[in-house]
Amino acid sequence: MVRCSKHSEASLEDPRMHCGPISSSRIPHKLLWGGLGATLFIVIIALGVTAHLGLKHKTQSSLQVARIPDDTGGFINQSALIDKLNNVLTYSVTSHVNHTSTVIFDMRHGLVCYKPDNQDSCFLRRMETLDYENVQSQMNKSEKEVGQVWVVGNETEKHTKFLGVLPSSRVDASTLQEPLQSLCQQASVYWTRRSDGPGKQRLIYFCIDICFPSNICVSVCFYYLPE
Repeated sequence: MVRCSKHSEASLEDPRMHCGPISSSRIPHKLLWGGLGATLFIVIIALGVTAHLGLKHKTQSSLQVARIPDDTGGFINQSALIDKLNNVLTYSVTSHVNHTSTVIFDMRHGLVCYKPDNQDSCFLRRMETLDYENVQSQMNKSEKEVGQVWVVGNETEKHTKFLGVLPSSRVDASTLQEPLQSLCQQASVYWTRRSDGPGKQRLIYFCIDICFPSNICVSVCFYYLPE
C-alpha cells in the first residue's frame, strides 16, 4: 500500500505527510518493546513479592511444647520458641503453681540468661559446649516435629547444674544485646559461676528445669555466693 502527499508551492514536504511505502517494522517494534516492558514489570513485581515472602518465612519462629513430669505427680509445661534466623532459643517454663520462668540461649553472643517469674532478677552465664549441642538439637528439629507436643518420658537423662550468683558482679541491662536486654530491662542482672554445689552453709535459692529433644533434662539450681 502506498500513501502520497501533495507538495506545496515552495516544494517543502509537510512533515506530517509521507509519500512511499509504509515501513512494516514500526508498529511491531512498538508492540515488541511495550510487551517486553510489561513483562519486565511483572517479573520485578513477582521477584519483590517472592523476596518479601521469603524474608517473612525466615523471620518466623517455631514453637514447640513439652510436658515434664515433676516430683509432685503433676506436670511442668515447657514451650520452646525457636528463632533460627537469630540463633536464639527461648524457653518458657511454667510450674504446677503457675510460676513461669524464662530462659534464653543466645548462640550468637554465647550467653544463657535466666529470669524467674517471681522476682525482678536476671542471671547470666557463658554457654558451654554441651549447651551448644543441646540447643542445636532443638534447632535441627523439622517443622513437623516442632509442632508436636512432646511428653518427657522415664528414659530421659536427668542432670543437676549448680550456679552461684555473684552479688558484686551486677550488670547494666542496657549493655546487653537483644533479646536479653528486653527481657531484663526492668530487672537486676548478675553473673553466675558454675560450681559443684552450695555446700551446707548455703541454701538453694531456686531451680529451673529444662528438657531438650536430645532426651536430656537439666535442673539448674541457683544460690548466692558470699561477696
